[in-house]
Amino acid sequence: MKGGSIFARIATLAALLAAIALVAIVLFGEGTGRYSVKARFVNSAQLVKGNTVQIGGVAVGSVEQIDITPDGRAEVTFGLEDEHAPLRRGTRATIRQLSQSGIANRYIELTPGPQRGEEIPDGGVIGIDHTGTPVELDQLFNTLDPKTRAALQGFIRGSARQFRGRGAQARSGIAYLNPALSTSSRLLAELTRDTPALERFLVDSSKLVTALAERRADLTGLVANLEATTGALGSQSGALAESIDRLPPFMRRANTTFVNLRATLDDVDPLVAAAKPVARRLGPFLEEARGFAAAARPTVADLRAAIGRRGRANDLTDLVRAQPRLADIATVSKSRTTAPGRRPVALGEVRGAFPELADAAVAAAPTLAVARPYTNDFLGWLDDFSTTGGYDALGGFARPWLSFEELLHGRPVKAEQYRRCPGGAEFPAPDGSNVFSAGEQSAMNCDESHRAPGP
Repeated sequence: MKGGSIFARIATLAALLAAIALVAIVLFGEGTGRYSVKARFVNSAQLVKGNTVQIGGVAVGSVEQIDITPDGRAEVTFGLEDEHAPLRRGTRATIRQLSQSGIANRYIELTPGPQRGEEIPDGGVIGIDHTGTPVELDQLFNTLDPKTRAALQGFIRGSARQFRGRGAQARSGIAYLNPALSTSSRLLAELTRDTPALERFLVDSSKLVTALAERRADLTGLVANLEATTGALGSQSGALAESIDRLPPFMRRANTTFVNLRATLDDVDPLVAAAKPVARRLGPFLEEARGFAAAARPTVADLRAAIGRRGRANDLTDLVRAQPRLADIATVSKSRTTAPGRRPVALGEVRGAFPELADAAVAAAPTLAVARPYTNDFLGWLDDFSTTGGYDALGGFARPWLSFEELLHGRPVKAEQYRRCPGGAEFPAPDGSNVFSAGEQSAMNCDESHRAPGP
């Protein structure tokens, strides 16, 4: 019994020692054999020993030690599990926070480098150019000037007063917000379903916005003019309302017009069909006309300068404006006066110059009809008058012509030929074109028997 009791005591002591050794290994030998890396940050951002190290949201290690480098940087040593070691060059380490509330809720998030990158050895360093720290709220608030901070405080207090006593209504609004967000989710899903079309839409929208930015001055003028137009429309609200009231009848009439136009187009189809051959032939003419138009540009430019030019009294437009109103003189019937000897004399109701001229032309028609056959004789007289004489080396001379036709043919000399008809100085034409009828002779008070040549 005594020997068994001693053996039991020895076994119990051995088990106790083994447990103590196991606990010591767990507590004091955790880093032994683990892969560890040092990362240098601008500051430790409230990291503490024991904070987790994550890759893709999964804990893969923990922070083991935090030191300060000679240049004032934070050097954080963390260990990784063997299955995630070693890290590669290009790995980024960023200090994150689980929420805005709390202090010791930081962790290190690793973004592994490329698989083909160089391995970071155990105890290696991730430089400060591959690390990042979160921006604290205090840092954000410190960037605001006192006026902005006061305004932000007022906004927060105002929001608190806004929802005070209206919690139920706010909850109802949030409850209705869920369907709206769900609908928006479906809308965004439809938009992203056709990714190429969405990309084209975004690219075209970017080009549109860029074009608008380049024409910002014109766009500003457009907005200003639109404001003026809108103001003008607002000032004419009564007239606009009346126009809107008249719009339905106008649309009904327009509909009838369009229906009738459809039938008219059917009637025009034969004309279009008949015009097709002409249109084909019109092509060469238009080609020539294009060249003519190109050559006419200088002429048109000069004509434009002659019609309208900057300045006063230097173009045809100013000339027309300087003339009296011809329409009043030519067409209007009104009481007029004249001033012979600078004394005005009333003429009474007088028509314009054009009606008077038209009546004068109608009244002169019989006289012109009588004078018209004598045109050739009158022009011949003018020609003879202008070429009766000439000039040569000896001076001026004239050529007279004597006719002895009647004496040579044994006829008596014609006398009292005072009523010759037009063309009576020539022989009668074989077709009788210069011989007038008895009625025409009576109207012109001439006699065919008084013709100079002939029997």
